[in-house]
Amino acid sequence: MKNQIDRVMEETKRAQTLFADFSEEKVNRVLEAIHTVSMSNLEKWARFAHEETGYGKIEDKVIKNRLASEDVYRYILPMKTTGFISAKPEMGIYEVAAPMGIVAAVIPSTNPTSTTIYKILISLKSRNGIVISPHPFAKNCIKAVVDALSDAAASAGAPRGIIGFINDPTIEDTQYLMKHHLTNVILATGGLGLVRAAYSSGKPAYGVGPGNVPAFIDRSANLQKAVKDVVAGKSFDWGTVCASEQSLIVDLAVAEKVREYLKQEGCYFVNQREKTQLESLMVDEKGNLNPKIVAKSPQVIAEMAGFELPQNIKVLIVEENGVGREHPLTLEKLSPVLTYFEEDGWEAGCYRCIEVLKYGGLGHTLCLHAQDLNVIRQFALRKPAFRILINTPGTHGAVGFSTNLPPALTLGCGALGNNITSDNITPLHLMDIKRVAFETKPVTTKEVIILKPLITPSEINGYDFIETKKIDSLKKAPPKEVVEGIYDFVSEDDVRRAKKENRRIKIHSKTIITPSARELGESLRIFEKT
Repeated sequence: MKNQIDRVMEETKRAQTLFADFSEEKVNRVLEAIHTVSMSNLEKWARFAHEETGYGKIEDKVIKNRLASEDVYRYILPMKTTGFISAKPEMGIYEVAAPMGIVAAVIPSTNPTSTTIYKILISLKSRNGIVISPHPFAKNCIKAVVDALSDAAASAGAPRGIIGFINDPTIEDTQYLMKHHLTNVILATGGLGLVRAAYSSGKPAYGVGPGNVPAFIDRSANLQKAVKDVVAGKSFDWGTVCASEQSLIVDLAVAEKVREYLKQEGCYFVNQREKTQLESLMVDEKGNLNPKIVAKSPQVIAEMAGFELPQNIKVLIVEENGVGREHPLTLEKLSPVLTYFEEDGWEAGCYRCIEVLKYGGLGHTLCLHAQDLNVIRQFALRKPAFRILINTPGTHGAVGFSTNLPPALTLGCGALGNNITSDNITPLHLMDIKRVAFETKPVTTKEVIILKPLITPSEINGYDFIETKKIDSLKKAPPKEVVEGIYDFVSEDDVRRAKKENRRIKIHSKTIITPSARELGESLRIFEKT
């Protein structure tokens, strides 16, 4: 297997060396092709993932695939990831984007196809190569995505091998990949053991800590909406997303009403016997979660535990009065099972949320349902979580589906969660930045050598910052689309050049136009349809 990994890494390295010289326009053309193919396979890949793993719901996996294919693509497309990305002539500071190299990407079984699409998009946007190590339980659906997106990237001009794939990797193979001398950065999504292995590999790594997410419903909340949000987040794809709610803490003053709404929304409060059965099924003597219950429906979990549920039940609720090993179900459950607490006032609720976060969720996410701005302020200041989501489902809010957070399927947990960042991971995390710094405080003379600025801030989005040789070649040999008179692909840079040269851009019915180019071009009335 090491020989196979070596071959894949060497092939990807050769491809990435070529890809590193791509312009923003050429990179975006590759992303556009990947986006198009992904959008046409949303349901097919969701169904494939469900059939292979047995996890979750097809309709929810379609939504996750769409988030990775559409939302991530639209968010990252305008990012500047090539050439000069920042200019401060008055300070003598310029910034230049540089790809990291090869991304070793470990893909989980819980969100296999969506995570694959997402990691490929953000890696290629930063001009990196990527090598995929699939979870054994989802290797076939992951490979289907990789094959399709590799073909799409190549059809748009990317060098073959820019997306690599490891067949049938073992734990040892994945560790070898992460430590490989050609690996430059690791994107690890999976269990705690995997994340620790990534951080101990000796390579820069972005890992995801566990997400033991508490949700607090304050007395000031819109109670009915709060309950709907909690149930929506907890039942989505039967709990596969690490940002889904794991414990619900309710202000005692509104607990009776919240219980009513929970039952109306399809929640089932288990009795003491059923609670004991669930504990025996879901958690072993060492405190580890039983993988057989992951992303299964409440009905399947109840049957495995030894009791029956009506078909309309969406979430199993287990009442608790403490957190920790003595209360086994207060850990991250990756299933539609929710522990439930009642606390008198927001201060008590605050401390209970902190207890839950400390039991395996530090730094990840907290949900707060409230309209009292003081309560919101106190939670923001005092909670050891880096995503404080207000009046929205945890699952949807943390990944940027229902909030304006960067859309992402890798969510950093900061130093509290032993992660290097607390951000939602984007292409900006997968590139290095060169800084060009002119002397401003002379050392050997009394004079500063004044030079004409390399570029001005207004030139960042244009072609003026490209090396003179490339500018001359563009002038001598315009793009093929221009020579033929009609564009097949239009970027924002094409529009800016056309405006500068005082000419129109001819397009046809199948011309691909990036969103930013369309917005700018239509405002300038620069397009001419043929």
